[in-house]
Amino acid sequence: MRTHIRRSRVGGRAARATLSGLLTLLALSVSQAADFSAGGLVGYKGGLGFRATGTVSDFARNFPLALEVGVGYSIHEPGNAADARRIFINEATNGTPEKHGYAWDLRFDFLYRTTMLGIERAYLFGGVRYSLFTGNFEYVGGNENFDITSNQFGLGAGVKALFPMGNRIDFVLTAGLDYYFPAALKGHDTAYAPDNDNVNPKENFTYSDADAAVNQPKLQPVILLGVNIRL
Repeated sequence: MRTHIRRSRVGGRAARATLSGLLTLLALSVSQAADFSAGGLVGYKGGLGFRATGTVSDFARNFPLALEVGVGYSIHEPGNAADARRIFINEATNGTPEKHGYAWDLRFDFLYRTTMLGIERAYLFGGVRYSLFTGNFEYVGGNENFDITSNQFGLGAGVKALFPMGNRIDFVLTAGLDYYFPAALKGHDTAYAPDNDNVNPKENFTYSDADAAVNQPKLQPVILLGVNIRL
């Protein structure tokens, strides 16, 4: 089984376990009066993206913010296949390049209800992010198939609007911007770090070269829509 398939499954299990743990901690820390909801969304986040969310509000008297955790999966353009091969492996050019990329992300946001948009239930949000990116490069006929990975922290902010579809179901539209900090890029037997404390670098390549060749998440607009269920 290919390496990127194994990483996808492992990353998926880890992301689901993390979301489940965060929701459990939230549930244990709030009173019976708190309001819970869960959602599923699809849209754009550097590519086709999916997200599952869990939200809790009114869990503390006079506290104006709601809390939301989420786990997402998105498809990404991984970068330049020829440059990635030169920077992480060697100067070979044989084989037909094939590539694909994806990222799992975990997020934690504070939500503040606002009336500025003229929408009955609209929220401004902001919080922290964590991304697990994988770019896979295969050279068919060239006997090369390898992943380049990075794990990044980030910050994000945006707006979320809910429109009732029934007693407990809302249509959700959310838009925002995420920024991920530079992180080490690892592939094959090579790693490039932002401070250029690199491991087995090829030729005279630096982190800037690797970062230019591989499209790890950086500044990403996010537009998603879906449904939210009040529990």
